[in-house]
Amino acid sequence: MSDVTVTVRGEHEARVAPERATVRVSVRADGPDRTAVVDTVLRLAEPVRESITARAEAASVVEWSSTRLSVRAERPWNNEGRRLAPVYYASIDFTATFTEASELSIWVSDVSVWDGVEIGWIDWHLTPETRSRIEREVAAAAVGVAVTRAEAYASALGLHTVTPLEIADVGLISHGDAAAPAPMLKARGAAFAMADSSPGMEFEPEDITVSATVEGRFVAR
Repeated sequence: MSDVTVTVRGEHEARVAPERATVRVSVRADGPDRTAVVDTVLRLAEPVRESITARAEAASVVEWSSTRLSVRAERPWNNEGRRLAPVYYASIDFTATFTEASELSIWVSDVSVWDGVEIGWIDWHLTPETRSRIEREVAAAAVGVAVTRAEAYASALGLHTVTPLEIADVGLISHGDAAAPAPMLKARGAAFAMADSSPGMEFEPEDITVSATVEGRFVAR
């Protein structure tokens, strides 16, 4: 039998426990007097800032940031269709990255009951070093799956060896027609679960899924 070209896909997926949690917290105030609203939000934001910096010094927070003071005004309408006096809104947002879910849970439980504090999103993720390592391992495993499939096809045809011609991300291998490229590596971020914003809340991070799909073209002999 003459040489046969075999084109296959290979997939692999890994589930990894998150190593970091980044939380966003907003401090807000509103009222009819701009100066008073600004003073209030600055006063309410200071203990939040101090609590974050204290945890950064203790190494339970590895990175944090805060936005500049934001102030806006709105003039609401009353039931008679008249514009009322302006209402001023001020806010400062913080983000902090924690190394442990337990530390995050304790901190959020503490600050969530403070005046003007709102807990926003939480993003569970990996360190850059771990993410790079997992992506390399998943990509290599996906290539291995493609090779195994090519060998199975060759064996079914009574052929004994396969030689790779091309390995590429899905959609990038040359098929002779246009194909929209698709990413090889995909990662689904972890979700979080919490009952409410009351003291004692528990965070339940889900594993992060990293997956890879490749295409390979081989010559079977």
